[in-house]
Amino acid sequence: MHLQRITLTNFKNYQQAEMHFSDKINCFIGDNGAGKTNILDAVYYLSYCKSYFNLADQQNIRHHEDFFSIHGYFGNQHSVPDQVSCIQKRNHKKTFRFNQKDYERLADHIGKIPVVMISPYDRDLINEGSEVRRRFLDSVVSQFDPVYLNHLITYNKALLQRNSLLKQFSERHHFDPDLLQLYNEPLNVSAQLIYERRKAFIDAFLPLFSHYYALVSGERETVAIEYESDLHHSGLEDLFAGAIEKDRQARFTTTGVHKDDLLFTIGSYPLKKFGSQGQQKSFVIALKLAQFDYTSAIMGQKPVLLFDDIFDKLDDFRVGQLIQLVSEERFGQVFITDTQRNRIERLFEDSPIDHRIFKVETGTVAKV
Repeated sequence: MHLQRITLTNFKNYQQAEMHFSDKINCFIGDNGAGKTNILDAVYYLSYCKSYFNLADQQNIRHHEDFFSIHGYFGNQHSVPDQVSCIQKRNHKKTFRFNQKDYERLADHIGKIPVVMISPYDRDLINEGSEVRRRFLDSVVSQFDPVYLNHLITYNKALLQRNSLLKQFSERHHFDPDLLQLYNEPLNVSAQLIYERRKAFIDAFLPLFSHYYALVSGERETVAIEYESDLHHSGLEDLFAGAIEKDRQARFTTTGVHKDDLLFTIGSYPLKKFGSQGQQKSFVIALKLAQFDYTSAIMGQKPVLLFDDIFDKLDDFRVGQLIQLVSEERFGQVFITDTQRNRIERLFEDSPIDHRIFKVETGTVAKV
C-alpha cells in the first residue's frame, strides 16, 4: 500500500498544501525550519493517530487558525484509494476517519497503515530513560498485535489506579492489603502477556537488527540488545509481595513491566557512553530497518519508511549503503528529508529507481 496523495490544511506551518507522491522514493529538500519534517509527521499521523514529535494535538494547529486537517489517500494503481483523515479543532476531541467513517476508538486504526519513522529524535532511545525505549517496544508490537495493545491499555489504567490507591493510603495513614490485592489481579494478567510478547519480539528481532547494523556499518563493530525485566525471574504477584513496603514508602508501584528496559551495547560496553555519534546513529537506523522487516513479515505489507534528516553525522559510505538498501525491491515507499539538494541529486543521478524531489520553503511545497 502506498500513499498516493496528501492534503494539509492549517497543519503546523502549512496553510494549504497538496502533494502527489512516487510509489518508491520521495525527497524533500530545504533549509532547517522550512517544514520538511512537518510533512513526514503528517504521514505519521495517518498511521498512529498522533504526532511523532508533539503529542499535544492542538499545538499542531497553525497559529491563529481554528483547526487542522490531514487527508491521505492510500492504494495502488489497480484499486480505489482508501482515504484516511485526521481533523483537530480547538477545544474539541480529535476526529479520525477511515473512508469517511469515524472510529469509536483510535486503537482500532493502529496497524492499518504501518509506518516506520527514523528521526534525529531517535537518539533519545540511547540517551534518555527507560520510558523512551519501552515506548519504542510498544509502538512496534502494537502495530501488528491488537491483543497486546488492549492489554497494554488495561495494564496502564490499572497501574494508575493502584498508584492512586497507594497515595491515598499514605495521605490517610491507613493501609488495606486486601483492597490493594484487588488492583493487583488485573495487573498480573496483563503483565504476563505483555512480558511474553515483548520477550518473543526481542528474540525474533535481534537477528534482523544485527544483520542491518552489519550492512550499514560495514561490519565495523559488534552490537547487542538485551531485554531487561523484573519478570525474568519472578511472577508479578511475587514481585508485588516482595515490594509492598517499598511501594508504601514510595507511594507508587515500584516493580512490573512498566519498569522494563532495553540495554544497548557496542563491543560489550554501554552504547550511550562508548558509541560515537556515527555509531549511535547507525544503531538507531539498524533498529528501525529491523522494525521494517519484522513488521513487513508479520503484517504481509511493506510499511512506509520516513527518514527525517538521517544523513547528518553519517559518512559517505554509510549514506551510500543506506540508499542502496532502501532502493531494493523488498522495501516499499520511502520519504526522505535533507537540507542539501546536491547530495540528494548526486545519490540518485545514476539510479534507475523511481523518485520525486520536492522543494520546501517556509510552508510551501513544489515538485522539482
